[in-house]
Amino acid sequence: MADDAPAPDGEPIATVVEDRADGAVDEPVDAGDDTLDGRTPVRKALIAGVVLVAALAGFTGWFGYQAYQSSQEQKQRDLFLQVGRQAAQNLTTIDWERADADVQRVLDVATGTFYDDFQKRAEPFLQVVKEAKSKSVGTLGEAGLESVTGDTAEVLVAVTVQSSNAGAPEQAPRAWRMRLTVQRVDDGAKVSQVEFVQ
Repeated sequence: MADDAPAPDGEPIATVVEDRADGAVDEPVDAGDDTLDGRTPVRKALIAGVVLVAALAGFTGWFGYQAYQSSQEQKQRDLFLQVGRQAAQNLTTIDWERADADVQRVLDVATGTFYDDFQKRAEPFLQVVKEAKSKSVGTLGEAGLESVTGDTAEVLVAVTVQSSNAGAPEQAPRAWRMRLTVQRVDDGAKVSQVEFVQ
């Protein structure tokens, strides 16, 4: 087919199209197309790199979250143990000369039925302690978590108690094991039950 565009000197230019004997039409050749799906090796590498970075970011986020969860659980276990130890110390260290403050310390770490029961018995207990001029000092031994379930833990504490009163100034020390139920509350953790175990 001829192109009718004029040449620079004004003469029309003719374009010759050769007919091939086999009837095939020449297709343009793209030297950069060496894959079947049209993607170059550079593009494939770029996509693979983006996928790899996204996967690494996902794994990093997941591992970071797991580490955070583990840290929070350890902090809660430490809190339960610390509150259990403090409550055992408060319960076994009562001095008749400051008994009101000592009883208040026990109530400060108590909640639930333990708080209710101890508060009801506080006045008669104070009266007996003051009349007998009783003094007890608890020395904490080993302590550990027996179990943790959600927001509650069972804490075992070994305590040696040295007691004295007006009638018996020096008594032999007594070794106790206490099981304290500690539960999470809004402002930390408190003891909801106390029992002595053999």
